[in-house]
Amino acid sequence: MSLFLEMMSYPFLVRALAGGIFISLCAALLGVSLVLKRYSMIGDGLSHVSFGALSVAVAVGWSPIKFSIPIVVVAAFLLLRIRENGKIKSDAAIAVISASALAFGITVTSLTTGMTTDVSSYMFGSILAMSREDVLLAMALSAVVLCLFLFFYHKVFAVTFDENFARATGVKVGLYDGLFAVLTAVTIVLGMRMMGAMLISSLVIFPALTSMRIWKSFLGVVAASGVIAVICFCIGMVISYQYSTPAGASVVLVNLTAFLICAMIQNIRGR
Repeated sequence: MSLFLEMMSYPFLVRALAGGIFISLCAALLGVSLVLKRYSMIGDGLSHVSFGALSVAVAVGWSPIKFSIPIVVVAAFLLLRIRENGKIKSDAAIAVISASALAFGITVTSLTTGMTTDVSSYMFGSILAMSREDVLLAMALSAVVLCLFLFFYHKVFAVTFDENFARATGVKVGLYDGLFAVLTAVTIVLGMRMMGAMLISSLVIFPALTSMRIWKSFLGVVAASGVIAVICFCIGMVISYQYSTPAGASVVLVNLTAFLICAMIQNIRGR
């Protein structure tokens, strides 16, 4: 408790904890539907697109967040359109866009400003990069995501498990898919400030996979994912502060540990 209170004495850590909790919650809730729809690697693809956009913004002196959010949203819709057409499988489409955007970002960086502190913080993450504006955006985003699951839970459930059935019952599947794409894109861009482009997709994937080891109902998995994501993030931040390890990597390792523990519990139950 004394260690946590000591952490709260630093304003930048308070911002990092507040923003990280909201971002982790959003990523976990959205991640359940993305994982169940076999679209979990969209986080990795969009993070690389965001890095490319951020590299351009830093090079020309624009606001990285304001420039990258619309670019990543367009990329998310493009991936969604490719999946619907069926000409290219979703994993291949993500790989193509991800590799291309990352290569573009690295090229722009090398030809202009080089690997500056700003670019490095987006690539590998930095708790010092979280600003008050980022925290407020994360709060607004989490409010939207929570409202989506609270007030439209049954429609989200239908779209997640059977889009054809959802269409037959009058659910606007395209609207919900588009909304998920926008929310995921914004979550990825904000999360990169803290986790970095290389690790942000873990916030989308790990909590959902972990909760699925123990809980079987959709509601149970959604609720557990949010709780697990927040707890793992807080533990990871404490470990990072105590042992001076990278914050993003510490959070990912805690999530991995939680997943392995839950997988062991599942195996014991099965026996």
